Amino acid sequence: MELRDHIEKAWEDRGRLKDEATQKHILRVIELLDKGQLRVAEPVSDGWRVNDWVKKAVILYFPITGMETMKAGPLEFHDKIPLKRGYDKRGVRVVPPAVARFGSFVSKGVILMPSYVNIGAYVDEGTMVDTWATVGSCAQVGKNVHLSGGVGLGGVLEPVQAAPVIIEDNAFIGSRCIIVEGVRVGREAVLGANVVLTSSTRIVDVTSSSPKEYRQFVPERSVVIPGTVPRDFPAGSYQVPCALIIGKRKESTDKKTTLNDALRENQVSV
Repeated sequence: MELRDHIEKAWEDRGRLKDEATQKHILRVIELLDKGQLRVAEPVSDGWRVNDWVKKAVILYFPITGMETMKAGPLEFHDKIPLKRGYDKRGVRVVPPAVARFGSFVSKGVILMPSYVNIGAYVDEGTMVDTWATVGSCAQVGKNVHLSGGVGLGGVLEPVQAAPVIIEDNAFIGSRCIIVEGVRVGREAVLGANVVLTSSTRIVDVTSSSPKEYRQFVPERSVVIPGTVPRDFPAGSYQVPCALIIGKRKESTDKKTTLNDALRENQVSV
């Protein structure tokens, strides 16, 4: 509560950023984010809670830091935020040239293929972040999640009250999926390749005689593929993207099931 009070005061009065004490409080928040002891969003009994004051600390971190040259072997970076370190002690496998910024949390057993994890993000244990996948600022990724090659999880810092992208435990996100604007993917859900989810994307359950529609939320254990729906424009009727829930992942299915296995159970070939 003391940290929160200092951050809120600095948010309202940016002149405080010149004070050494205020800077120490901001740096302390970023350090706690880096250790996973604070989160931008956290699960609660009735869903998820966004800690907007933590987001404010991340935003305030930028103006109190200067540009610095950093080296990692033959690679050189020039940025305000240092790179994450100490992967061996954390039990994290990092394949060059994967990058995670200080202020992101990467738990034990995580594998980072050549990928990117931004400040404020939280990646829980056992998760695979595959080649060219991006975990945007403040995105929250659960345990044993598979982010396939080229997946893009959007980042969000402002507005501070906006919910980040959330991927819950044991979800499988197929290649080249894009998930942005605070969309939440429920636990054990499977997204087929190229599914795009934004705050306005229609997510339609087509497994029964009448469709059921969701926005910004994929229910747990759903199997999802890209689809289209008709939409009328002044120039005529055209197909626009949507996402189709075509089945449910069985409770008995191994949580490490491949995408093809999950789709085969629902009689979809890709």
